[in-house]
Amino acid sequence: MEEPGTVYFTGTAGAGKTSLTRGFADWMRSAGYDVTLVNLDPGSESEVEGIDVDIREWVRLNEVEDEYGLGPNGAQVAAADMIALKIFDVKQAVQELKADYVLVDTPGQIELFAFREASKAIVDALSGDRSVIAFLFDPSLGRTPGGFVSLAMLSATLEFRFRLPMVNVLSKSDALSPEQLAEVLEWSDEPGRLYDAVTRDVPSPDVQLSTELFRAIESMGPLLGLVPTSAKEGTGLEALYQACQRVFGGAEDLEPSHAPTND
Repeated sequence: MEEPGTVYFTGTAGAGKTSLTRGFADWMRSAGYDVTLVNLDPGSESEVEGIDVDIREWVRLNEVEDEYGLGPNGAQVAAADMIALKIFDVKQAVQELKADYVLVDTPGQIELFAFREASKAIVDALSGDRSVIAFLFDPSLGRTPGGFVSLAMLSATLEFRFRLPMVNVLSKSDALSPEQLAEVLEWSDEPGRLYDAVTRDVPSPDVQLSTELFRAIESMGPLLGLVPTSAKEGTGLEALYQACQRVFGGAEDLEPSHAPTND
């Protein structure tokens, strides 16, 4: 049996990770695929129903706070390290389900996923050759040139940190007007348009710095292929699937045969 495709959903707080992870899982199941949905956020307040492997079975943020007398931030750091100690239990639970795809909802605070050494150990343990990080561009930040560049830099940082392929996703695209959506997608497809927008958007003394940052990002190539999605409206999910398949290879073998076509 071919190893499952593993997709880690991450992004800034409020970007819609949990909603998109669940929406994508529902879409894939409706297309006939076996999906394992994994929650790695010990502080998640979402309902347990629909989650196949839940880190809260082993580590809960409120229990860490109470047991060790920690505040919310300290508890999150401690919980992240505790998850690393339980990751092989999580891996075993995932493997026993033998799904086609594993969708992983990461902690709400991106710094816990991006910069803790424990997170690197977790990703290394769960990942196989068919793994990808889906980085969510929150439209509330990404609709401005400076915000878009900031998110692109964070995406590039994650790629460097975990050494996994990236799929950049515009989440909650329904929150943008058609004009705003077209502009953001244009920035991702035509770096020159983004450069023009950035240089117009910053004060003159900061243009050189903005130019240098832009060139650094452009050389790393993290902007291409921004996939607009909406978990609320159920749009963009087939395009997200296809983007992941291009990373995994073999899209021709795993095209959905009866997938929804409401994109």
